[in-house]
Amino acid sequence: MTHDFGLSRRNLIKTGAAGAALLSAPGLVRAQAAPVKLGILQPVTGNLAQDGEYGRIGAELAIKEINDAGGIKSLGGAKIEMVFGDARSNPEAGTQEVEKMHAEGVAAIVGGFASPICLAASQAAARYDLAYVVDVGVSDAIVSRGLKNTFRFGPGFGTCTRVAIENLVKLNDAAGKPARTVVLVHEDGLFGSGLAKLMNERLSALGFQILETIAHPTPARDMSNVALRIRALNPDLVIPSSYYGEFVLLARTMQQQRIRPKGVYAVLNGAASNFRFLREFPDAANNVMDCNHWADPRKPKTAELRRQVEAMGRFWLYNVPLNYSAVRLTADAIERAASRDRTKIIEALAASTFSDHIMPYGPTKFENGQNTGASPVNTQIQGGDIKVIFPDAFADAKPVFPVTG
Repeated sequence: MTHDFGLSRRNLIKTGAAGAALLSAPGLVRAQAAPVKLGILQPVTGNLAQDGEYGRIGAELAIKEINDAGGIKSLGGAKIEMVFGDARSNPEAGTQEVEKMHAEGVAAIVGGFASPICLAASQAAARYDLAYVVDVGVSDAIVSRGLKNTFRFGPGFGTCTRVAIENLVKLNDAAGKPARTVVLVHEDGLFGSGLAKLMNERLSALGFQILETIAHPTPARDMSNVALRIRALNPDLVIPSSYYGEFVLLARTMQQQRIRPKGVYAVLNGAASNFRFLREFPDAANNVMDCNHWADPRKPKTAELRRQVEAMGRFWLYNVPLNYSAVRLTADAIERAASRDRTKIIEALAASTFSDHIMPYGPTKFENGQNTGASPVNTQIQGGDIKVIFPDAFADAKPVFPVTG
């Protein structure tokens, strides 16, 4: 099934009626090319609102940049028109927004942020052969359902966990193996539970002793009981997988109660690679490590985009470069498809070798919807900044581990 939302019968009639005027002013033809509608789905209300808002900023910056550079040139300079949908921090709302976007004639959809939203929204989009490009959602179920319309540019659970463990072993070995015992702390949804299960299995096989796995709800108003349990267990490492608010609560509570493990080694954490956390609670944030999405600090475009975001009075969060890159990936596919036809756009995404992004990835190649070139990096909060400490090819600092004092 194919869909082309470029010119309706009514638009064709209007175009014909205006033909003489266009012939007398050919310079107007490019300016009046029908826009390409691009759906941007983000949770900008509810408990995920911060992440959704920063995802929207990244998408808006990419769209402006593409339009300022001449739009989709293979479609006569057609501008990208954002059709925004608020997923309201839940899968049902995300699905409803996909239905609205389909009715508005979008050529593709980018975003979703949370795994449950991405799962539901991409499934809904599949009913209409509508390309869905995931920005963040890391559940590997997203790309294991055989959906031809779904693409994830960033890494998933499996890759993130593998890289996190490989780098943790390197970190520990280089320091003389000071860490042997671990407490895993995770949010109790799809994201945290799945990641904690993988970490538990793989760390145990490598000789780390998992003292306990502690689940908490999202949202959570208090993390005192979790902190008290960590104090009682006295692990060498605390490995949290939580959204922003819950990890900030935990880190601040641990600081207040003087709970000082040899390292806090977060994985896909909502706050550990977040400048808001660093700016508002610098003491609690200091030396926290994370294995997560992050932009390539070596690329000049990264610094330029960061300056634009900070000039808005905003923080530099990973949602911005991920959505910026995902929108550019999608626009590149539309450019190569030279069409608004949804099936052709899906085919162009599947064949993508897109490189004009700012993520620290290898060559873009999609297999079953997953970009095999995608990988997380390890960051650490040092000296009032967020630094990349692994891999060496992208690092701009050395790790501080074990943490003393």
